Amino acid sequence: MRTDALTTTEDRTLVWDGCLNVRDLGGLPTASGRQTARGAIARADNLDRLTREGWDALLDHGVRTVVDLRNAEEYKPLLPLPDGVELVRVPLDELAGPAWWVDHGRLDGTPLAFRPYLEHCPHAAAALITAIADARPGGLVVHCGAGRDRSGLATLLLLSLAGVDRAAIAEDYLLSGPNVRPLYGMLGLPDPYRRIDAALAEAGTTAEAALAAALDGLDPAGYLLAAGVTPAQVAAVRARLLPAA
Repeated sequence: MRTDALTTTEDRTLVWDGCLNVRDLGGLPTASGRQTARGAIARADNLDRLTREGWDALLDHGVRTVVDLRNAEEYKPLLPLPDGVELVRVPLDELAGPAWWVDHGRLDGTPLAFRPYLEHCPHAAAALITAIADARPGGLVVHCGAGRDRSGLATLLLLSLAGVDRAAIAEDYLLSGPNVRPLYGMLGLPDPYRRIDAALAEAGTTAEAALAAALDGLDPAGYLLAAGVTPAQVAAVRARLLPAA
């Protein structure tokens, strides 16, 4: 696994043909003064769209585990996975259960949903972290549809567990907007950012403030341990992003 530190957004951006919103989670500052490691975990939009060249780039980046956060109805036929790559499915929306959608569905697609999701769905967060902790050696990518919301929640939890600076976590989330916004026009879909901006305005907040609120008072290790993740699994995920020097 490659561990050279990244320091700029451009360095973290990954070009995987067929996807629009891929980046490495390396090179981010942490409370310990170290930076997260390159090649450990990446985040992406829908890998169903990868071309063969895109899969080659994924392999070249060292990815050996794909964690798909989508529900079953979103799955499309994939190219055969390359040898040595494992697919793990952790359907975050499905794991939330119907009660979540009744109470909080209006927040879906906005960062306002992150803290309520963590509070109501610790079992889903535990499933995600367990899957990553138990993954085979090598790089790993988490992805959903646009690579913004479910991947954003996963990234928030992972980076907070590694002790990444909160401003850096928020900045990483905000990078998805310019990346995925063209996708909706390409697919002939309405621009969701009108709804997102309206929801944030109605709540009297901003995306940055909503992300800060999601992290406020969150003890990620304690939260995950209470949800059933073992200390060894918490340590394993931290070690992926912050390997021993």
